[in-house]
Amino acid sequence: MSIILIGGEKGGTGKTTLAVNLAALRARKGRDVLVIDTDIQASASYWAQMRDEAKVKPRVACIQKFGKGLSTEVRDLAHRYQDVIIDAGGRDSVELRSALVAAERVYIPIQPSQFDIWTLGRMDDLVKTAQGFNPDLRAWVVISRASTNPSVAEVAEARALLGDFEHLHLASAVIRDRIAYRKAARDGLSVEEQKPTDPKALDEMQALFQEVFHDE
Repeated sequence: MSIILIGGEKGGTGKTTLAVNLAALRARKGRDVLVIDTDIQASASYWAQMRDEAKVKPRVACIQKFGKGLSTEVRDLAHRYQDVIIDAGGRDSVELRSALVAAERVYIPIQPSQFDIWTLGRMDDLVKTAQGFNPDLRAWVVISRASTNPSVAEVAEARALLGDFEHLHLASAVIRDRIAYRKAARDGLSVEEQKPTDPKALDEMQALFQEVFHDE
């Protein structure tokens, strides 16, 4: 059983992309997976709806949950599913704070820009506070929507700036800004299921998948 949170204070960083791809890849391993969508934009819920309408197998269950009671509900649902993946909206919300108290691991996607990195100080504080209630919580930052241009040094620059946060670790996998992720999401698919497959997008997502679930 695992409870994984994909969340952060900054919007537009690809949280739903990570959440639904990880969920689909996990389901394809034979796991019974639930996605909990706590974002009012409901992008993960729309993805799951498209997947159900297209009768894509394996099915990935998805529900929406909001409010202060989220942490209790997450723990209850975790007894009914093998894996729970929470997609939290890009802001400091009741849902994000509640999910941090319930999750085992949180992955915080950021774009490799100074503006996104500035938000991590607040996330570092939120993780520290949550660990007071949930001492097993561990947090990783995932560089997401990075440029596909190899001459752009933004990833290296972002990595250099991420060592200042006491409670955040840096994931090795980097997710780049590829159209394959958007095309797959539109059809309720993961990049592994999309045809034709984008091998670079698939390699990136599988690398992150191995980091998240390597010990399970």
